[in-house]
Amino acid sequence: MLSADGLPLLIHDETLERTTNGHGRVSAQALAQLRRLDAGSWFDRQFTGERLPALEDALARCTALGLAVNLELKPAAGFDRMTGQVVADRLVAGIRRDLPGLVISSFSSAALNAAMAVLPDACYGWLVDALPHDWADRAAALGVQAIHTNSAYLSPARCAAVRERGYHLAIYTENDPVRAKAMLDAGVETVITDFPDKVRQIDMSLV
Repeated sequence: MLSADGLPLLIHDETLERTTNGHGRVSAQALAQLRRLDAGSWFDRQFTGERLPALEDALARCTALGLAVNLELKPAAGFDRMTGQVVADRLVAGIRRDLPGLVISSFSSAALNAAMAVLPDACYGWLVDALPHDWADRAAALGVQAIHTNSAYLSPARCAAVRERGYHLAIYTENDPVRAKAMLDAGVETVITDFPDKVRQIDMSLV
């Protein structure tokens, strides 16, 4: 998401109240202001003083830890194309070279299109809730390589159809290890979860 001065940072909501001690819209405040907020206390007191990470900080940490990155473009309303372009520009400027496992994903077609215009050779994932009836046509029109969909609405038949079309298939947010294993057996390739340790326990091939 972008700050008021057009700089990318990591945050889930368009507003600040739920996950920080700030108020108002993320897009209405400069990055320097946003970086002064406490983004940890809401979760647990031991995280008091945790700051909202700028995109570069988060990606640098992932690089240091040897982590692949699924980078979701999550634009505030009205900032779809700008978010895609700014993030892609930053990646082109040098961040990307240290991220060999990078996937850029989004619910926003406009954000994906803008990023693709700047960085056409990256791997892109289309985020959807339930797969629409015309998913195959829309995915082809977008030019993505992966589909990320809500595990609650994915049937084995749809899973097979997506894989037969050659798309990398990821599900979110699956926290039930038994269902995660069933989805992997059905052809899902990536499980997005809040508890990777639990999912790994049931399928050690994921380690």
